[in-house]
Amino acid sequence: MACVVAREDLRGPGVLVLQTLGVAACYYVAGRLGLLRGLVVEGAVVSPIWPPTGVALAALLTFGLRCTLGIALGALFVLMSIDTPQPQSVIVIAGNTAAPVIGYLLLRSQHFKPDLARLRDGLALVFLGAVAAMLISSTTGAVLLLAEGSLSADSFWSVWLAWWAGDAMGVLIVTPLLLLLRRAHWPVHLSRWKEALLLAAATATLVPVATHARSSMLFAIYPLLVWSALRFQLAGSMLCALYASVMATIAATDHSGPFSVLDRMDVMINLLIFNAAAALTALLLSSMISEQQHMRRSVERACQELVEVLEHLTAGETASNRAPPEEDGRRRGEEL
Repeated sequence: MACVVAREDLRGPGVLVLQTLGVAACYYVAGRLGLLRGLVVEGAVVSPIWPPTGVALAALLTFGLRCTLGIALGALFVLMSIDTPQPQSVIVIAGNTAAPVIGYLLLRSQHFKPDLARLRDGLALVFLGAVAAMLISSTTGAVLLLAEGSLSADSFWSVWLAWWAGDAMGVLIVTPLLLLLRRAHWPVHLSRWKEALLLAAATATLVPVATHARSSMLFAIYPLLVWSALRFQLAGSMLCALYASVMATIAATDHSGPFSVLDRMDVMINLLIFNAAAALTALLLSSMISEQQHMRRSVERACQELVEVLEHLTAGETASNRAPPEEDGRRRGEEL
């Protein structure tokens, strides 16, 4: 018994170290992907979609606060890949770590369920995990740039908005997909594979055309989002929203398609509106449909249980009205 206890004590710190390193590695990879495309806003380069925030919040919802160190290490590795860390870099790391932690605590206070099968969970992720919590990282970063003299007071709010939008979009798009992978069962049995292939082909064809055409065709993507949410709920809608947001970000950073005639600030605003609208449509619509389906299944189960109870009661009344064999035989003998 002592040997087993000692082995479990040794395994606990080892698992914690592996989780920390795994979260840090995922955060770093997501950060490198986010740095592939950036927008220049008032001289500062910001990512329209910052995936590390989504990775960090999903890790916290999966492992709890014990992965906080992994988030901080991942933020440090990302900063080291960009430039040599300075003493003030600690403030940026603290802000990037505190934002998802506060988001996690806010979601937990509202009894958030990671399956996002309720509309209230989708709304909580939007307003608490993305909108509210990401104010911390954007404010910390913009204030630090202002204090260093790298940012003028006139440009503060533009950079702050772009920073906040990128962090919030990372939560809205990346976190639901990672939470979905957590609940996935392999192998995946797809009953409507023909429809899924048709939807994938339509998305792969229409989205690049809509995001790179010079005429405004971005709204043509929303029927695909609605279709994927209605038929495939969170899995289909968030994948469609991710693809659409990535393609729109590529077009915006290349100043092509509908973004070619806009200045830098208008590009950022239009891209923010499109990405946010796509993510909200996919997330909230799929959550609402999942909640309705869950309620319908609950009602069906309740009705089935009620039918079984009624059948049982009916069978009991029939048996009580039927005479026992001895009494029936005695009654026939008296008649003879």
